[in-house]
Amino acid sequence: MSDTLSSEYSVQIGENPTTKVSGTAPDPEFIAKELSWLSFNERVLQEAANEDVPVIQRLRYLGIFSNNLDEFFRVRVADVSRLAAFSSTPESKERYNKLLQEIQVRTRQIQNRFEQTYAQVLTALRKRKIYLVDEHQLDKQQSDYVAELFDTQVLPELDPILLDAGLPFPRLQDGCLYLAIKIRSGDQVRFGLVEVPTDRVPRFIQIPQRKGGKGKVFIVLENVIRHCIKKMFRGVIEIDRIQGYAFKLTLDAELELGEGINQSLINKVAMSLKKRQSNANLERFVYDSSMPKDLLKFLTKKLKLGKYDSTMPGGRYHNAKDFMDFPAVGPAHLEYQSLPALPVPELQQAGGNILDRLRQRDILLYYPYHAFDSTIELLKTAAIDPAVKSIHISLYRVSKNSRVVDALLSARRNHKEVTAVVELQARFDEAANIDWATQLTEGGVNVIFGVPGLKVHSKLILISRQEKAGLRYYSHIGTGNFNEKTANVYTDFSLLTYDQTIGRDLWMVFDFISFNYRQHNYKQLWVSPHTTRSGVESRIDREITHAENGLPAAITIKCNNLVDEAIIRQLYRASGAGVRVRIICRGMCSLIPGRPDQSDNIEVISIVDRFLEHPRVFIFHNKGQPEYFISSADLMTRNLDYRVEASVPINDPQLQKRIQDIIDIQWCDNTKARQVDAEQSNRIRDNRLKSKLRSQMVIYKYLKTGKLPKAVEHARKRWSKKLKAK
Repeated sequence: MSDTLSSEYSVQIGENPTTKVSGTAPDPEFIAKELSWLSFNERVLQEAANEDVPVIQRLRYLGIFSNNLDEFFRVRVADVSRLAAFSSTPESKERYNKLLQEIQVRTRQIQNRFEQTYAQVLTALRKRKIYLVDEHQLDKQQSDYVAELFDTQVLPELDPILLDAGLPFPRLQDGCLYLAIKIRSGDQVRFGLVEVPTDRVPRFIQIPQRKGGKGKVFIVLENVIRHCIKKMFRGVIEIDRIQGYAFKLTLDAELELGEGINQSLINKVAMSLKKRQSNANLERFVYDSSMPKDLLKFLTKKLKLGKYDSTMPGGRYHNAKDFMDFPAVGPAHLEYQSLPALPVPELQQAGGNILDRLRQRDILLYYPYHAFDSTIELLKTAAIDPAVKSIHISLYRVSKNSRVVDALLSARRNHKEVTAVVELQARFDEAANIDWATQLTEGGVNVIFGVPGLKVHSKLILISRQEKAGLRYYSHIGTGNFNEKTANVYTDFSLLTYDQTIGRDLWMVFDFISFNYRQHNYKQLWVSPHTTRSGVESRIDREITHAENGLPAAITIKCNNLVDEAIIRQLYRASGAGVRVRIICRGMCSLIPGRPDQSDNIEVISIVDRFLEHPRVFIFHNKGQPEYFISSADLMTRNLDYRVEASVPINDPQLQKRIQDIIDIQWCDNTKARQVDAEQSNRIRDNRLKSKLRSQMVIYKYLKTGKLPKAVEHARKRWSKKLKAK
């Protein structure tokens, strides 16, 4: 992301003064997914600008926005750059170059809004006596404190480089913060640079308040360096004047694997990571707009920035992603307070362990409202149960200190057969997954590195237990990763079930991962790349048939991204047939809702709040006997056709009702839900409710009490009447 400061911000929350954004693809049916993604990140920025959000949380939203934008350029813009570079026709090359230009324009618009919002947040912090100061605002006492801090903690970590036009330019790292330095000695001008060591010294440093002052004062690390910048050169060169200007680079994050027959996959991934660090293409250059022209020209020439490369002038500060870790200071009301995890109804009955309760009925977990501890308990119980013979699990992203891994190693020490599918190509987590794979292998776990050509993205556990009736399966199918950290901030569903048909399907999924030449006939699960697409498409077709026969027909989808063109066209056909379609899509949405004769029966909203909305849910009306599925798969071509994903039906009527209640609450949100439309306006949704409804907080209360607000019940009745009117 980018990070800078600017003028007064006059745009109200929920509004977007920019002109209409459209994709560059020739087909007007779709919004370019990259532009749609920028619209999503603008929704994050809206939360940072929202004065109703606690002020430190607003600062952290700025960090989330910045981190998101970094990843956007590393991944999505890099993809478009490659398509432009390797297009086979002048027409396609021009189309992708035009898209790159549109991305630059939109990014600069949103970045300006970021800068303005940052200024607002600093003002709000000052009102609460929390100050972020620069090196020019220090009094004598503070200056002495910062100078001593520099000498003892910062200077030993600095390795400045003097740049020479005739020498090779140093290799710079993705995402690192640098100061470009201009040194004047008499008539001579020299350039240099230094990496700001935020990985070794805190970015935000608390310093003493001025004498008689109140509150808490922070200075950022690069301002500490600026304050003492002459010392960095240790007196070895003559300096009359010296200045430092921040910049950062975003590099292509593509990880390519070769087909070397004699190399193990783990070694290929490790080599590709090294290649990423050393040979990645430059996708974005963000710099302080006050940087002198001669220094800027020198850098852009050395970095070989071209016409279509993203050069982003900004303010004095960069790498705002660090705001995500801004320290908790001040009263508790300045940030979101944690919500105590709620009990899981199906686990509240007395007696027995989690496997005993699972034999009695299905269990539905909904993070972070429910604690991730239940999944850990499932694994730890299986690890010591003498009747359990084996555990199979798929790992995509796990936390740094993973209790999941601990449980698997415990199971192995208890002589269980343990198989872990570790996806080494989980983007930005490859190095961590290599470490986990090594640790598991050394612990005796059978580690499988997935299916050649397919990412294993499913969230699966299969426990095999020897019982009186024979070998029985206990299954977990979820929408989120086995990661204790993200389970505290991502909303996700997990189904735990003793359904033996689902268990056998799950056994076949792991068999396919181990022996990908085998074909299986799944009874309950949809499994990518085999049956997820056909499962979704057949249900949409069924609703179309019902609508064409004059019957009520409806589809509800909750997902992170909706960009698969075939699915979108089918939803357009459903709308044309009279099927009512409701979509809650957090991120990219290439579908254009509300267009006459194309999508006038489709409405799309996006919810951005304190928790990141991550589940995938599909609900099909089915003539009043609705079918419910939760899934690891988004409606993207890669998830439907090029990954191993799993979707599972929710068959328990009580759990179906719980999912429906949660979706209906979200559909009534008029506080954090934005309308997704052709203009990408991101307006707060006006659903004509008499009172404000913030779905995440209402869901927490609903799961605690079991009661739906009357406003949701009334909205549900109106929806039912609308369907019957068809």
